[in-house]
Amino acid sequence: MDGFQAYGAGKAGGAFDPLTFIRQPQTVVRILCWLFSIVILGCVANEGYVNRPEEVEEYCIFNRNQNACNYAVAMGTLCFLCSAGFLALDVYFPQISGVKDRKKAVMVDIGVSAFWSLIWFVGFCFLANQWQFSKPEDNPLNEGADAARATIFFCFFSIFTWGGVTLLSLERLKRVSYEEEYNKLFTPPLS
Repeated sequence: MDGFQAYGAGKAGGAFDPLTFIRQPQTVVRILCWLFSIVILGCVANEGYVNRPEEVEEYCIFNRNQNACNYAVAMGTLCFLCSAGFLALDVYFPQISGVKDRKKAVMVDIGVSAFWSLIWFVGFCFLANQWQFSKPEDNPLNEGADAARATIFFCFFSIFTWGGVTLLSLERLKRVSYEEEYNKLFTPPLS
């Protein structure tokens, strides 16, 4: 039982230790997800729209496809909020005393993390494709090209960070399931 770490009622109500929290692999990877979403959102919101001198309206740097910029901004915003929400859940997780509630929280985390990994894969493919077909005459001064490349780069790495969170959540599910089995075996029946 060297690797067994008590959760539930045994640890519920303990003091929050920020250093221990920050050192957890899941926290580090989730913070990376959060930062990547900020970078993606910032790159597209700041330099993802350009205009030619003879045109009044701005257009998306990704092949003049407004849907590409809208996708990146929407996914960056939602991912930012989702990452922040799950970071808050990670802070609160040791305080959850019910094993079934812990299991539900971890299963939601697995599903959401796998979903975000898929969303970023779709986003990477979509943005890279639109960037590939962008015409140089649409952006003669090459404005925002670095921001577009950074957006694609961080979309690519977001696939792996969210995939990593999914794998770490699967490990957490195993621990919670083990705890549930342990409690069933060693909890005396109520008389």
